Amino acid sequence: MSKFFNITGTCLPEKHYMADVSVKMQAILKLIDNEAYFIINRPRQYGKTTALFTLTETLRQREDYFVFKTSFEGIGNDDFTSEELFTKRFLHLLAKESLRFSPDVSAWLSEQSIKINNITSLSDYIPELVNKIDKKVVILIDEVDKSSNNQLFVAFLSMLRNLYLSRHETPTFHSIVLAGVHDVKSLKIKLRPDEEAKLNSPWNIATDFKVDMNLYPKEIKPMLDDYVAERGVKMNTKKIAEHLFYYTSGYPFLVSKLCKTIEEDYLPNRKAQKWTLADVDQAALDLTRESNANFDSLVKNLEDNLELYDLIYGIAVDNQPFSFNIHNPLTNLATLYGIVKQVNGRMVIHNRIYNEVIINYMTDQMHQKQFFERNDFGGGYVNNDNSLNMELVLTKYQAFMREQYSKKDRTFLERNGRLVFLAFVKPILNGKGFDFKEAQISEERRLDVVLTYYNSKYVAELKIWRGQEAHEKGLVQLANYLDRQNLNEGYLVIFDHSATKSWQTDRREINGKNIFMVWV
Repeated sequence: MSKFFNITGTCLPEKHYMADVSVKMQAILKLIDNEAYFIINRPRQYGKTTALFTLTETLRQREDYFVFKTSFEGIGNDDFTSEELFTKRFLHLLAKESLRFSPDVSAWLSEQSIKINNITSLSDYIPELVNKIDKKVVILIDEVDKSSNNQLFVAFLSMLRNLYLSRHETPTFHSIVLAGVHDVKSLKIKLRPDEEAKLNSPWNIATDFKVDMNLYPKEIKPMLDDYVAERGVKMNTKKIAEHLFYYTSGYPFLVSKLCKTIEEDYLPNRKAQKWTLADVDQAALDLTRESNANFDSLVKNLEDNLELYDLIYGIAVDNQPFSFNIHNPLTNLATLYGIVKQVNGRMVIHNRIYNEVIINYMTDQMHQKQFFERNDFGGGYVNNDNSLNMELVLTKYQAFMREQYSKKDRTFLERNGRLVFLAFVKPILNGKGFDFKEAQISEERRLDVVLTYYNSKYVAELKIWRGQEAHEKGLVQLANYLDRQNLNEGYLVIFDHSATKSWQTDRREINGKNIFMVWV
């Protein structure tokens, strides 16, 4: 059976094509060797479970280590209702895990669980367990934040903390590795039902986990090399790896998903068994249009938190220069969910695919607004040669905004003009083209929209009017961008928030490039 690109569950080297994460694993193993207690807190489908599996397999090859690997998925909500149920279920999981590798330890655990019925007795029992095994005992627990808002879980972490602090006097676990989305070092918990949620830090002895879990081109390339060697497919693995990273910023699920799409959906329908950069482009586009659990979770996180929605709107649509401060709870939340990252001290959307999914979701919401109901998205936008009449698109959008500006909430249109434009364009493309949004980190806060329609490409830049000097500078920047895109014509939508709008159009030639502009 040949390998395949895996996007669910644990990745196994004998079954799946895997990125080379050996450097990351060495960094994590060093933490374990140094007796660290830590948590791998990363978003869903970020390789945490695979990392725990790899760590377990590596440590079990060392004679001086004994490893327990389990998951709180195996502990039901009812088990968190009492200390007795929790401790017995926890010991049962350890016994089940050790059965295959040490039947004697497993049997002993099962016997002792009869005597242990609370956190205190569990704490007293752990040194006896470590002494019996007589090795460096490491415990790895996945899905640890499954019940992190439960007071019993806090008591469990407090027990581990106390054992850690007394480790030079009392035998205890050599290292503990927890994995989950949230960082349990900063739990917010109600100690009593009538009490306000407060920060509680029973895990403040944990070492900061600074290992970068993103997959970089040099780590993606070996996976592609392995695939090429096994399947005989042709590709420039270095360039394909770089292009995969361009769209995903190394988010493991997205990298594997793009590869899986090309391998399983595109290749069977062609004679030449070859991957191209265009395949990656198309796979990225197709991915932004599909529904999956990862994207559903992304959207749900935005819908469930209005403050988070507004923050991400400001970054994705308005290109607001929000500073990145991990101590800000909202910034921390957006980071934990994998929505944002830090670039030069600023918050940006983590990857281009997420950026597209977020803006598409927001434009879909925009189409639910009543003022789109009577818009004619049909006639005249497409030329006889199947190219877009972009000047008509822009002037129609300008006319649409002008009409609505006198009828609707002006504040709404001022704030959402960019999103209204993207929502306006979407039905015109009508599945025959696509648009990618590229936020530019500059004082002008530009949003470049690259549209394709059949075989043609168009660049429309969206920016806010900030005076003539900034405008002239922006025209040169747009001309240079058109040159890099091998285009002779470009389009500019200027959002003028002046008290009196000009609603003008203009055309300029800058460095041999023709630029058509509308003010709204």
